[in-house]
Amino acid sequence: MNIQTLIEQRASSNHFDRHRSLSPAQIELLASLAGRAPSAFHLQNWQFIAVQTAEAKARLAKLAYGQHKVEDAAVTFIICGTLNAHRQLAQTLEPMVAAGQLPATVSQSWQQMATAALEQQAQAQRDEAIRSASLAAMTLMLAAEGMGLASCPMSGFDAEGLSLAFGLAPEVLPVMLLPVGYSAEGNWPQKPRKPLAEILRFA
Repeated sequence: MNIQTLIEQRASSNHFDRHRSLSPAQIELLASLAGRAPSAFHLQNWQFIAVQTAEAKARLAKLAYGQHKVEDAAVTFIICGTLNAHRQLAQTLEPMVAAGQLPATVSQSWQQMATAALEQQAQAQRDEAIRSASLAAMTLMLAAEGMGLASCPMSGFDAEGLSLAFGLAPEVLPVMLLPVGYSAEGNWPQKPRKPLAEILRFA
């Protein structure tokens, strides 16, 4: 299936077949593909928590105000952005430098620019974490669609309670929940979108 078809048919699903699971290999593939999303300075400032046990999903569902899809889906990913990612940028870029893909001078330049843009800039770090995590989440949703799976991004949850319940480090910011699994009956097709004339302007 080509990417245009994936985008044109993907819809957020509220109903999942709770009797069908995903293998660890499938979950790892989804996370691996999500990690191929772009990020500023190649920070890769995201983390994914795959919530799949009944106990963990029940705990998460309470923090998501009882939304049943958190428990019904085969796995619910907690999509996180990481703060202070620029402080590990040298290590993050090292494989590219070692492989000859990125000159060491460019790596040093990116590190300097990232530090200048983000160090002691709490709002900028938060913005970048949310932006990067959102790109990764969209990549994961398209990957799920390509694997014949349904998904649904969710912003309705207690972020502070989630951080405590799942032991998130202070620099890890929960951005959204993303249930993924097999579709059940009752899901809508993709909803109509605004006309192109309302959202596109040429300059």
